[in-house]
Amino acid sequence: MALIECRKLTRTYRRGQIEVTPIHNLDLDVEEGSFLALMGPSGSGKTTLLNLIAGIDRPTGGELVIDGHDIARFSRSQLARWRSEYVGYVFQLYNLVPTLTAYENVELPLLLHRLSRSQRHRKVALAMELVGIVDRAPHFPHQLSGGQEQRVAIARAIVADPRILVADEPTGDLDAPSAQAVLALLTRLNEELGKTIIMVTHDPKCAARAHTTLHLEKGRLVESEQHAKEAIHVVA
Repeated sequence: MALIECRKLTRTYRRGQIEVTPIHNLDLDVEEGSFLALMGPSGSGKTTLLNLIAGIDRPTGGELVIDGHDIARFSRSQLARWRSEYVGYVFQLYNLVPTLTAYENVELPLLLHRLSRSQRHRKVALAMELVGIVDRAPHFPHQLSGGQEQRVAIARAIVADPRILVADEPTGDLDAPSAQAVLALLTRLNEELGKTIIMVTHDPKCAARAHTTLHLEKGRLVESEQHAKEAIHVVA
């Protein structure tokens, strides 16, 4: 069984009298430990699909089963609990809390878990060490470079040891050296820690770091490009 199974997955919105369907009857299997890149023009449904998998949004049709759980059937509280355990989210613009230090930003997700202060400290220290940002722990976001902020954001995303890491244009606001460093870090998290990573990007060079690139257009998968081991199955 695939870790993520989408069957006729659909998301429809209403904007006044207009009905918009960014994801339409999408079928997709993602195996655990894969690294998937999503590409496509603006409005193709990339971020919508990412948000559905992350449990931030809900489908209006079809099935979305993750690790055997149909998350579309969860209550709001069940979904929040599941999301805190299964998914880490990396945003393009980092979404760090400006009044908290790097350490405190990384610690935030752990406040949803029943952990002692010493347990939280061990997990934060490990996450910050993994991303190479330990020396910036007492600094506030405005004291960090863009690359450092994104490393803090990645540490925050992995601190609770989620199985799935979703990243929305994680290099989009970075210079080339910082972008390469972030991509190398994501590759390491996938290869060494076995994280399943789903990344939205507009850059083919970034997408090439993934095992597979899926191209979306008008909410449908139109092309699949394999870069390494086959870990994705587009259902016919």
